[in-house]
Amino acid sequence: MPADAPAHAVLQRSGLGILLRVIAMACMAGLGALVKACAERGAPVLEIIFFRNAFAFVPVLLYVWKTSGFSVLKTTRPLGHAARSSVGLIGMVCGFTALSMLPLTEATALSFAAPLFMTALSVPILKERVGAHRWGAVMVGFVGVLIMIRPDPTHMATLGTVFGLAGALGAAGAMIAVREIGRTESGPTIVFYFTLAGTMLGLASLPFGGWVIPDTTTLVMLVCTGLLGGTGQLFLTEALRRAPVAVVAPFDYTQLVWAGIIGFLVWDELPRPATLAGACVVAASGVYILFRETRRFRVR
Repeated sequence: MPADAPAHAVLQRSGLGILLRVIAMACMAGLGALVKACAERGAPVLEIIFFRNAFAFVPVLLYVWKTSGFSVLKTTRPLGHAARSSVGLIGMVCGFTALSMLPLTEATALSFAAPLFMTALSVPILKERVGAHRWGAVMVGFVGVLIMIRPDPTHMATLGTVFGLAGALGAAGAMIAVREIGRTESGPTIVFYFTLAGTMLGLASLPFGGWVIPDTTTLVMLVCTGLLGGTGQLFLTEALRRAPVAVVAPFDYTQLVWAGIIGFLVWDELPRPATLAGACVVAASGVYILFRETRRFRVR
């Protein structure tokens, strides 16, 4: 490690990075299960979003304190953070709503469309050049999405599917915003202000009668959404500190495995074959897009 490296810098260890990424995906699958369970117990989506973000401050601030220090929270881009938070929270609201309406595995599989939307949106928004190979991968990925939602004609029109795809679109917009604001802002800064915005959004819904008083079990589950979501975010960050994104990102798709296990154990859900087939197509196209983008940056 260089002598002038920051105190929180770490050596690159790809194996550990992959392990941390897989654990992060297990946390995210567990978060999805908690969101679904809380919604089934009567908790409104905006109330869940409040707890998801408010209690995420516990692991996030501990991480900032132990690594970069609180000085990293200073920013000169408040409007950039506001734009990123707005788009990301729209995606979170839609994604959580989809979880409340769809089987866990199915909602998770639909979220995999986010990298495809991101690649398509990067052309008009970031003015990036997308070559024929990546456009082809995007098209194949959208075929995978159609495989997931088209085999049953009545299924395609369900509101849960619409919210799932809208959530993926919102997540893609958030990724693009992070790519833009990340040129000047650090990761902990972006996470902190997004978490703050989510807390404020959930709290703002309280005067409008959008909350219910949860029972003890539901309250514990709501608190756990924040702790688990924040911890998963930190595992994602730590994975990228220890291994290149091209090494760890393909393991994001292990979230579907975790979601399938939890869905079967908790809700006795078995994913439809079309959902699994479509998810595999989307995952393959996402990995190929990642490969092409990594190669493009290496050439540059």
